[in-house]
Amino acid sequence: MGEATEIQLQILDENNKLDENSSERQTNGIMSQSKRTYKWWLLMAIYTIFLLAGQSTSTLLGRLYYDKGGNSKWLATLVQVAGFPILIPLYYLSSYKSSNHNTNSSSSINPPSVFVLSGMYSGLGVLLAADCLLFSVGLFYLSVSTYSLICASQLAFNAFFSFFLNSQKFTPFIINSLVLLTISSALLMFQNDSPGSTSVSKGKYVIGFVCTVAASAGYGLMMSLTQFCFQKILKKETFKVVLDMIIYQSLVATLVIIVGLFASGEWENLGREMEGFKLGKSEYVNVLVWIAIGWQVFSIGAVGLILEASSLFSNVISTLGLPIVPLFAMVFFHDPMTGIKVISMVLANWGFVSYVYQHYLDDRNSETGKV
Repeated sequence: MGEATEIQLQILDENNKLDENSSERQTNGIMSQSKRTYKWWLLMAIYTIFLLAGQSTSTLLGRLYYDKGGNSKWLATLVQVAGFPILIPLYYLSSYKSSNHNTNSSSSINPPSVFVLSGMYSGLGVLLAADCLLFSVGLFYLSVSTYSLICASQLAFNAFFSFFLNSQKFTPFIINSLVLLTISSALLMFQNDSPGSTSVSKGKYVIGFVCTVAASAGYGLMMSLTQFCFQKILKKETFKVVLDMIIYQSLVATLVIIVGLFASGEWENLGREMEGFKLGKSEYVNVLVWIAIGWQVFSIGAVGLILEASSLFSNVISTLGLPIVPLFAMVFFHDPMTGIKVISMVLANWGFVSYVYQHYLDDRNSETGKV
């Protein structure tokens, strides 16, 4: 009996040690997962600030360019993509860190061929150029508040394309979000607006409306394609990959837009446009430069969120900036906040909250599943 008792005690001691080691490993795993989570949320916060700040600043300055005497739609399009050289120092820094990391760790992922990468960046660049031109035409004919509210429809388009390209699942809350955002944009069709001090005709308003909706659809498609390229072609999650995507597609888009600028003949009027700019020549240059910088900051935020989360999540954060631009436009450009605009804004934000709530439910269910 004594020997049996001693054996049982030894077995219990060994089991206790195993339980302690197991619990210690679980604790260490939870701690490392928490650190990764904090780092991820910090990165998401930075990308979100970049997206919202760049989007709001560039949209308002784009309206200022038109209001103070700017008329070139091709130039307004060019500055949306031509600021990518400011990212080159960051690109070389990220490349240096990436090369040092690769020397210490071998990667089993075969990189795509130059032909595949060239086709991918060229296709996205041409789509980006067309999309920016449509946005420029829309902002030319619409007030900045109406323009921004219509742009909320890009979330619905992005969800539609993500269903086919990114296996996006539709839930009642997401469907509710898409319906509300669609109604929000459709309401503005009945709102005849003025882009500044002078009103536009109904025909020009319709052109601006159609171009902005088409641009929103194109932007939704481009974001879904970007996520598809990250997942299926690039298969990497580094800041260098984000910069690659921005710089190369912006380079292609810039070349396409420059061709359009010269082919349209608008380049001949740029000198007179600078001379007649109401704020002066130096401010004319400053406005264009800061528009270019703002859109590059936006691009880092948007593409970064696509990489870290999804194209739809990036678009949702973009929609979060919806109330910002109309409110600043009311202050700085004296855009009237009509009843239709208020209803449209309420519906758009309702749609945004509906999608965010679905994201919250997904996170809660995933945590419950892990437990």
